[in-house]
Amino acid sequence: MGILQIFTLLGALGMFLYGMNLMSSGLQKAAGEKMRMLLSAMTSNPLKRVLTGLGITSVIQSSSATTVMVVSFVNAGLLTLVQAIGVIMGANIGTTVTAWLVSWLGFKADISILAVPLMLFGFLFSNSKKDQRRNIGELIVGFSLLFLGLSFMKESVPDLNETPEVLEFVKVWSGYGFGSVLIFLAFGTVLTLVLQSSSATMAITLIMLSMGWIPFNMACAMVLGENIGTTITANIAASVANTSAKRAALSHTVFNVFGVIWALILFQPFLALVGKIIELFGLPNPAAPDFMVQNANSEQGTAALYGLSMLHTLFNTINTFILIWFTGYIEKMVVAIIKTPANAESEVFRLKYIEAGPMSTPELSTEQAFSETIHFAQVSRNGLQYVRQAINEADTEKFEELRQKLVKYEEISDRIEYEIATFLNAVSAEEVSEHTSKEIKAMYKIIGELESLGDSGESISRILTRKNAHSKSFDETAIANLNAMVDMVDGAYDVMITNLTASFEGKLGGIGNAYEAEDRINDLRNTLRDAAIEEIEDNRKNYQTSVYYMDVVSELEKMGDFMINVSQALDKLHRN
Repeated sequence: MGILQIFTLLGALGMFLYGMNLMSSGLQKAAGEKMRMLLSAMTSNPLKRVLTGLGITSVIQSSSATTVMVVSFVNAGLLTLVQAIGVIMGANIGTTVTAWLVSWLGFKADISILAVPLMLFGFLFSNSKKDQRRNIGELIVGFSLLFLGLSFMKESVPDLNETPEVLEFVKVWSGYGFGSVLIFLAFGTVLTLVLQSSSATMAITLIMLSMGWIPFNMACAMVLGENIGTTITANIAASVANTSAKRAALSHTVFNVFGVIWALILFQPFLALVGKIIELFGLPNPAAPDFMVQNANSEQGTAALYGLSMLHTLFNTINTFILIWFTGYIEKMVVAIIKTPANAESEVFRLKYIEAGPMSTPELSTEQAFSETIHFAQVSRNGLQYVRQAINEADTEKFEELRQKLVKYEEISDRIEYEIATFLNAVSAEEVSEHTSKEIKAMYKIIGELESLGDSGESISRILTRKNAHSKSFDETAIANLNAMVDMVDGAYDVMITNLTASFEGKLGGIGNAYEAEDRINDLRNTLRDAAIEEIEDNRKNYQTSVYYMDVVSELEKMGDFMINVSQALDKLHRN
């Protein structure tokens, strides 16, 4: 096997992987919003979860993409751990569709003949002004490259009759009985780890089998190994995510490893079952001891390809049927292995939903960013409670503790804004749809307003600090008025978070509630200001104390302005 032939084989593999990624990306962009809605609509029905995972993976042709998506949604709080386990089970079944497509279109129908003409349509669609057509164009080009790569891989693999030393090498590694099964299982695992695509490893396995490089039972062992290797992608994605996401990724590993264990224990009977099913199609039994593949286009080649695809499907289907009744136990297992961190309470001060980094699809990444934005609003609201306590606190030492907390919350607001903005920068660097672009612009506006809320809390702490430094104090009436103002602002927070959540769920009908909250704050501000001015004119209140009092009222009213700006940004997004 010459150097050029090796590089041609590697180049063909690269084309296959690139085509797979491009096709998957196009499909995810075209169906991103629908996939999110489908996943977030999961109920307690285990069958629906499995069917959802199966359907999504069958469409986007990547169980790794589905699993990473599920991990991110667990990270974002859109799915519970039990729901995620069910979806992952379905994703494992859905990924078997790839093997059937490759077996039928790549080997039997040879779709590569149409691949180049299809590139023309892909190019035309990709130049369309409409996002959906461009996504479809990306899908078509990816589909074409995938099967062109597969065709080149088949042509690049040398004939064993011309390279007897390779045949002898394969025979040696295949002659250790059950030890050989473990060797090829490990090979399938490592190859999937390297390629980060079980679909690519499956295609390589099908090629090796169809060319007679490896016997049927060793190809089956590789497929089992691929099911272990494919779990690494989700675990990598979850390594920097929250605890729930790590548990979801680990559940994928537990699921597949359990399946491989029982499949190894029942390896020969399992292969015999696959062989009997293939015989029902009128083809030779690929699990028979004397079975030999002559070439990919022979009857034996067809039986081997279909047999391997059938094993892949049966393995994941049986494994799901067994474990679907034990999702609760799997949940308990992964929770016991990955324990809640001791500093779980401090997680409120960190990002919760975008720690795993942007997903491969911008449309889905914006959902992560939106979840983080809602979390940002909730963190900001917590700061308002410290404002209330600071207003009511007469003890100097306790006030100082509250002042430091407000300073800390201002720093937290700055950090969260920066992290979300950095994440959005990474997302917008990709090719995004017009709607996604508008969502990103709206989120830039919103996180800026939320950061300003943190600034206001810290500004109030400075006003109160100056008041204390000049030995001034608010009387009971002033404190009661300020508490009433804080109540109004807290109500506006409730409205803002409600609108953010409604917008995220696509249910924002209007922002009349936000205008009403803003009007209430403004009316109370005007009333308190007029009363304070009147008291100053009548010499009933100390001027300096009244200034501090009105400054706090003004800063609280300003917080209401920031919150109405958030709702207006959401309203503009939904009107466009």
